[in-house]
Amino acid sequence: MGERENATEVTAAGIARLAGVGRAAVSNWRRRHPDFPRPVGGTETSPSFALPEVEEWLRTQGKLGEVPLRERVWQQLAGHPAGPVTALLHAGCALLLVRDRHPRWLEVSAVSDERMAQLLPAVLEDVLTPRFASPAAAASPEAAAAAPGSGTPRQAVRIPDAGQLRPSVPLLRGVAELAAELGARQTYEFLFGRHIDANSRQYTLTPAGPAELMAALAGPAATVLDPACGTGALLRAVATRPDQVLCGQDSAPELAALTALRLALHSDATVRAAAADTLRADAFGEARADAVLCHPPFNERNWGHDELAYDPRWEYGFPARTESELAWVQHALARLREGGTAVLLMPPAAASRRSGRRVRADLLRRGALRAVIALPAGAAPPYNIPLHVWVLKRPVPGAQVPPELLLVETAGLAAADGRDRQAWRAVQDAVVDVWRRFEKHGAVDEQPGLARCVPVLELLDDEVDLAPARRLPPPAADGGTEALTAVRERLGEAVRRTADLMPPPAKAAEAASEDTRRPLTTVGELARSGALLLRTGTGSGVPGIPVLTEHDLLAGTAPTGSADASDAPGGPTDSVLTEPGDVVIPMTGGGTAARVVDETTAGAVLGRGLTLLRPDPAALDPWFLAGFLRGTANNRQASSYASTAARLDVRRLRLPRLPLEGQRRYGERFRALAAFEDSLRLAGRLGEQLVRGLHDGLTDGTLPPE
Repeated sequence: MGERENATEVTAAGIARLAGVGRAAVSNWRRRHPDFPRPVGGTETSPSFALPEVEEWLRTQGKLGEVPLRERVWQQLAGHPAGPVTALLHAGCALLLVRDRHPRWLEVSAVSDERMAQLLPAVLEDVLTPRFASPAAAASPEAAAAAPGSGTPRQAVRIPDAGQLRPSVPLLRGVAELAAELGARQTYEFLFGRHIDANSRQYTLTPAGPAELMAALAGPAATVLDPACGTGALLRAVATRPDQVLCGQDSAPELAALTALRLALHSDATVRAAAADTLRADAFGEARADAVLCHPPFNERNWGHDELAYDPRWEYGFPARTESELAWVQHALARLREGGTAVLLMPPAAASRRSGRRVRADLLRRGALRAVIALPAGAAPPYNIPLHVWVLKRPVPGAQVPPELLLVETAGLAAADGRDRQAWRAVQDAVVDVWRRFEKHGAVDEQPGLARCVPVLELLDDEVDLAPARRLPPPAADGGTEALTAVRERLGEAVRRTADLMPPPAKAAEAASEDTRRPLTTVGELARSGALLLRTGTGSGVPGIPVLTEHDLLAGTAPTGSADASDAPGGPTDSVLTEPGDVVIPMTGGGTAARVVDETTAGAVLGRGLTLLRPDPAALDPWFLAGFLRGTANNRQASSYASTAARLDVRRLRLPRLPLEGQRRYGERFRALAAFEDSLRLAGRLGEQLVRGLHDGLTDGTLPPE
């Protein structure tokens, strides 16, 4: 009974994923099979089942054979009796043993579960203690004891005891097996990423694009500190080497531990991680880092304003209660060596709020603030506003104060969705190029709409407004009159082509015709019969191969995403590549969309959130398939709704049973509609570009009203 009580639990949705079926099939199994495992927890409407019992039943029924190992391991982790975070911590510890090829791992894993749980703590002690240097190595005990505010910093990763490890042993065996297939780091990234995706509202994420940009701005550094490390995205973006030291602190103990393990598996650098409120209990009070990277919490009123009034870190002025971000800026400067660089992601209001003007002014007067870079909207959460990046340097005593501040505006360099790594390439290249020239020469030539060096004296007015958009001259209206003329000509061609492609007037079908009484089939039935292959995008990819994203699918554009194979769950072998004739549809959103892959889209990696259907050309016409999958009523009956989103059960989508010749009749009509839709989209984009360019030209004086 004790084994059953401690067993990993899995919900009906988890069982469906294990078996590769819909939830309705699991409900049918429960009704039809008396030997189906009984619930061991959960609620009446959402029961949970013991994972070992479920796996045994599925194996007996022949329904478990093709389930990927990583899916079974994920179910073990997600249903762990102590919760997924504890399971992920234990898994990370074991993966460090696997990664380092610890000689005792094979010995420990060859014994019984009970004995393995007893032996592991001592083995982990040998590996974790030297791997994670204590924060005390960076901050003296006296400094840690004197840290103001509540809480004392402590080492993030703690070694679990035998009792804590006992329920995790089956998971650890599965994790080790998966690491043999994927690699230790890739296994942890897969499990970590799944956990973050499943609990995205609990974490503030820094997307890869902004993280890589911030690390590039900081430049090479032997010691890098992130005082609000979160999931470790900024420290992972640093080009690491074995003699490097990565320091991270976060107020959430579990997140600090997960991130420390992530960093340790990512590189051979020394990792110092601590769990405590950074502003109140700094674990690195005596440290001096070469670089500080930080995405601080925004608009935090309870940051310690009252108890930290006399803190020595406020060299540039005591921040107002509403200026928590300026407290983080000064904390970062306090932890830098002289001449070191700090790069912080900031809300745009921090550049112009009146309550922070005195601190901003002193940062400018003393040469600490060197650049303010405005990112495109959608760069990082909150995605609806264009965030700023502040680049600061700790002044060197006796050095000349820089007379100018670099302002950069990147809104015109990237698509609206800053999370697209490929779109971010243009942003990163332009910003890093400007910053390096400014850092080397102390000034750069003005680039309208992109960059300008502004004299500090010009900024030291009553507002001390540092927003780049208010100081940069606008670029020529969308490239000037020649570019606008070219856009107008392209728009005319697109409009004429759209008119030529407009469908003829619709005619009503005769009542009770042969087509209206046609028998139906489903995508699930076609997949089981071999008429089509069903694949789901994993988000893993290969460097240099574009990723077809959900945004690309809905907008009708070429693949724009990119993926790093080193972070993929299974590397290149886990990727799904598109082929001509494939049909791709989104799994969420409740909308109707389907796209037939052509030569320009073929060869791309299928992105996360997309499903690919590869029809057998001898049985199914792809345009016929895509056309019927887009039906509004079809999508409605195949969708399930949560509180805030809809999810499409692709296998429930229906289409008529027709001979191939009949399918092609429909397919030609659907193909013509798709061409008309693409032409409409192009005309719409060109029209918006022309209107925006004319508006800008008229308002900024580069175009006359005539």
